[in-house]
Amino acid sequence: MIEFILNNQKIITEKANGSSLLDFIRNDNHLLGTKIGCREGDCGACTVLEGSLNNSQLTYKSIVSCLTPLINAYGKHIVTIEGLNMEVLSPVQKSIADNSATQCGFCTPGFVVSLTGHLLSSDNKDPLQSISGNICRCTGYKSIEKAANEVDDLKDILLKGSEIESMIEKGWLPEYFTSIQKRLLELNPLKYQKNNGELLVGGGTDLMVQIPEKVRRLRIDTSKSNIPNAIEYADGKLKVGAGITMSDFVNDPLINSEFTQLKTFYPLVASEQIRNMGTLAGNIVNASPIGDMSIMLLALNTELVLENETGKQRKVKLSGFFLDYKKIDLKSGELIKFIEFEKPKESTLFNFEKVSKRTYLDIASVNSALSIIVKNEIIENISFSAGGIAAVPKFMSETNKFLKGKKLEIRTLETALEVLQNEISPISDIRGSKEYKRLLIRQLFLQHFLKLFPEVLGTDVVHKLMITNKIAL
Repeated sequence: MIEFILNNQKIITEKANGSSLLDFIRNDNHLLGTKIGCREGDCGACTVLEGSLNNSQLTYKSIVSCLTPLINAYGKHIVTIEGLNMEVLSPVQKSIADNSATQCGFCTPGFVVSLTGHLLSSDNKDPLQSISGNICRCTGYKSIEKAANEVDDLKDILLKGSEIESMIEKGWLPEYFTSIQKRLLELNPLKYQKNNGELLVGGGTDLMVQIPEKVRRLRIDTSKSNIPNAIEYADGKLKVGAGITMSDFVNDPLINSEFTQLKTFYPLVASEQIRNMGTLAGNIVNASPIGDMSIMLLALNTELVLENETGKQRKVKLSGFFLDYKKIDLKSGELIKFIEFEKPKESTLFNFEKVSKRTYLDIASVNSALSIIVKNEIIENISFSAGGIAAVPKFMSETNKFLKGKKLEIRTLETALEVLQNEISPISDIRGSKEYKRLLIRQLFLQHFLKLFPEVLGTDVVHKLMITNKIAL
């Protein structure tokens, strides 16, 4: 039995726990404002709000219902556009209308839900990030951007940390929201008995795209609730619970204080809704050769703590975890429990680069990360990683070995490019030819140094090297 609250209604259902939340909303409850679009988490037409209790505090975030297994709604408050409607337009709906930010209207409910989630959030993020996963194909985005910025201005008059109460008081949220926290506490806790052949699903953002029918038929392993999702600092390392979502990882105060550069790059990693759902460990075990977070974590010399069913643990370096295309060093019954990497030193510089057909919401053709320490123009330590140039996310061990201890100068980089080209083995696919990928990784490698050391190397000199075609195609 699955229990949750859908808008103002308590739900108890025996529906297959791997079935789609989107289908349950539309087909079983006839709430048709949540639209069926791409079914891949790209368009945002199926966006809903997920309210959950964290340390007895109710918080909301936007998610795509098409990639949410029904079991993941257990104990949550799921809010569709119908659950936000009142006798008068909310400020979000009014901003959309006043700015002519709707035309055919198919995408509009998703935008309204996402922007309402932005108002409910205590984060001071860019309002356009809150709708980064919502696509409109007929209105044009300027009117939507104006509406989003108007909504963002309203955050200034809400009491931070008490957004729900403030919005109810101002008539911006339906009155029934006042009872949700108590009603969630009254739901029966999730009971779980493990059966063989179950599928462990974190956020569902990958498996619900690749094998939705298999997910629907199989019983979903809900033991993921026992996977830690907090971050702590111990023995000089940041220890990250494998169940943490991408958004919680990026917004964690400890990560923000110790790894300040990360927030610069996270808009390149999926949309707000997907980051709110997808887990860090899920991105790793997906083993995509171009997984953005895997590439970043490789450059941080990350280690994984794996645990089997008996509780026995072992550690593996992330650089050795990827064995071959979509093959990983994870034995039967094992799962990732923790993700660990050293706290970047004050002298550590970090950069991430990505080339894709679209800047945002797209899969990389080639991506790359660099973590480096330079003292007195000598490369003291370096970790360079790249995706899209091999069958696995690749830690560039030979290139790193060559560069460590060398003087940071153009001649060093020229020779390093030769080492790099001998270390990669790209293939031609839908995202580009192997020749194109060789060119891209060459340019991204130089771009790291151009961005981090323009004064040392000379901007003009690096640019000149970038346009010199010294690559065996």
